[in-house]
Amino acid sequence: MGTELQDHQTTLKSRVTLSGVGVHGGKPVTIHFNPADPDTGVVFNRIDQDGDSRDIRALVSEIGATDLCTVLGDPSGAHVATVEHLMAALFALGIDNVAIEIDGAEVPILDGSAAMFVEAFDQVGIEQQDAKRRYIRITKPVRLEAGSSWAEFRPHNGTRFEIEIDFDSAAIGRQAFAAEIDAGSFRRDIARARTFGFMKDVERLWAAGYALGSSLENSVVIGDDHKVINGGGLRYDNEFVRHKMLDAMGDLALAGARFIGCFRSWRGGHRLNAAALRRLLSDRTAFEIVETNRAGRGRSAEMIAVNAPAYAPWMI
Repeated sequence: MGTELQDHQTTLKSRVTLSGVGVHGGKPVTIHFNPADPDTGVVFNRIDQDGDSRDIRALVSEIGATDLCTVLGDPSGAHVATVEHLMAALFALGIDNVAIEIDGAEVPILDGSAAMFVEAFDQVGIEQQDAKRRYIRITKPVRLEAGSSWAEFRPHNGTRFEIEIDFDSAAIGRQAFAAEIDAGSFRRDIARARTFGFMKDVERLWAAGYALGSSLENSVVIGDDHKVINGGGLRYDNEFVRHKMLDAMGDLALAGARFIGCFRSWRGGHRLNAAALRRLLSDRTAFEIVETNRAGRGRSAEMIAVNAPAYAPWMI
């Protein structure tokens, strides 16, 4: 199996803090990551300037918008936006439980990738907990089509992503990338892939109140001549599709449990990722909840089905 299946849930060993700006709002924000008890999941504690706070769970049921990023909570009220890069890092590193304090409406964009989240979590380390980890195992294909785009889940003995994109720009064109996901492959092949955009869209986005914090320090920018204008060029030859995979990982992490299966998409994005996840979780015949069962020390893991309680996060 390409993905290492862990028997138990995990959390961070200690608190770690990052600061930056939101890519869309352009406002400074500080985010604290704290260890959390088993079965907590990922919970954002959104703290307002007046001191009021609200907990927002990182679950697909909490998605409020998917226009240019993934927003949890009410976009016109208490919410946390641009959660996808952070959620991808938690998903890939296998961090189940974390309490996140954030003093703004948007997760900091940092360098536009997930690399700095990985570095922060590596700095404090990951701690195994006593509670068993549960997985969502895909048992039959589930497909969603939206115009010329589509996404699907398929049974697979591991956790795999197969992403393909097609842009009308010579800088991108048609790109495909597939990978079995574990912490090592994520660090090496995906984590450093940055978000990207086009100069021709900047004024329109600014007028709509987006991309106010975007810069060449945190985004790959394609000029009107269809060339990358960043001085350092690309981090990977196909950085664009790798970033789309990173986004998909972050969006699917909102299932509330890791999945065993393959996710494929053609010309996807946040909206399609969320819709496909909802489609999967709404069909109780398309997946089962499993956990590891080892006969003895050193034995390979077998997966056994377990009864999921009605309040389980994957039951939307």
